[in-house]
Amino acid sequence: MGFNCGIVGLPNVGKSTLFNAITSTAAAAAANYPFCTIEPNLGRVPVPDPRLEEVARIARSAQVVPTQLEIVDIAGLVRGASRGEGLGNRFLGAIRAVDAILHVVRCFASADVAHVEGSVDPVRDAELVETELLLADLASLERRTDGLTKRARGGEKEARSQLALIEQLLPPLQAGTPARQLRVPDDARATFETLQLLTAKPLLYVCNVEESAAASGNALSARLAEQAAAQGAATVVVAAAIEAEIAALPAAERRDYLAALGLERPGLERVIQAGYALLGLITFLTAGPKEARAWTIPRGTRAPDAAGSIHSDFKRGFICAEVVAYDDYLRLGGEAGAREAGKLRQEGRDYVVQDGDVIHFRFNV
Repeated sequence: MGFNCGIVGLPNVGKSTLFNAITSTAAAAAANYPFCTIEPNLGRVPVPDPRLEEVARIARSAQVVPTQLEIVDIAGLVRGASRGEGLGNRFLGAIRAVDAILHVVRCFASADVAHVEGSVDPVRDAELVETELLLADLASLERRTDGLTKRARGGEKEARSQLALIEQLLPPLQAGTPARQLRVPDDARATFETLQLLTAKPLLYVCNVEESAAASGNALSARLAEQAAAQGAATVVVAAAIEAEIAALPAAERRDYLAALGLERPGLERVIQAGYALLGLITFLTAGPKEARAWTIPRGTRAPDAAGSIHSDFKRGFICAEVVAYDDYLRLGGEAGAREAGKLRQEGRDYVVQDGDVIHFRFNV
């Protein structure tokens, strides 16, 4: 399955620097001028999970394969993007294609780095981007309305239901409420998803601060965190330039460098894990002599569909899932110990896989 987060924000806020650090590549040019990213860049990054290393150690696996998340670096959004200003239409299309948004906001002052709005104000900048996405959503819904009205008058049931939902959505959107904050009835959820609203996408604010604030943030990031909390959104503090330096270091040197900055682990790990959680994803694990591997599934996935994420034959010929909870696997020294202690369970088709489950699927094709 391809799950992806798009990095968005105004120009010159550190999006491409963050992307380069996350992917440990220079695929996205980082430069001090707007629009240095023209085409969206795509990177696949491992999701940090210490459980996988422990399972691999216990199972004596020869190889460790983490699960991955796609990160898309999208060029900077500017005021008027919803009307096609800058490279607006292209940018909005790229945002529409991702599953969740990592909104990078500049929370540092520097005379050496230009700001497209002329001053640093993270709350204003966040609202500017959100407003452009809201305006794009309103324009999209209004374009749909005329065609749906004609079809609804012709007696088309689906058109009537879509039109009714749009009429409910327009007033709060016009009042400035993003679609992700709206309560949509369960029976209208499928219709809502077809509208592909930009402001319906899950959102995480990434506060890009200076080096000295990398561990605890600063007054600017605190202001943004307060604003985000009022919207029900989360924030993560990083110093993108420092993260890029950390990513370029040999693994053996990273711990000392982090300690010197007062950090226990790279901020990028928190960004990746937060993006993973933002998408409503969980991880299950498989382990054997050849490899220990983490697999990505949406929360609430049943066992046959989880098996299908490994191979379609596993789902087609599903018999059962032999499951050990991670804590039991660790405490009892692996599958054999869990089996002896009665902690290895055989689960059927209705079992909902839990985060951290260590699973062996039985199937017959």
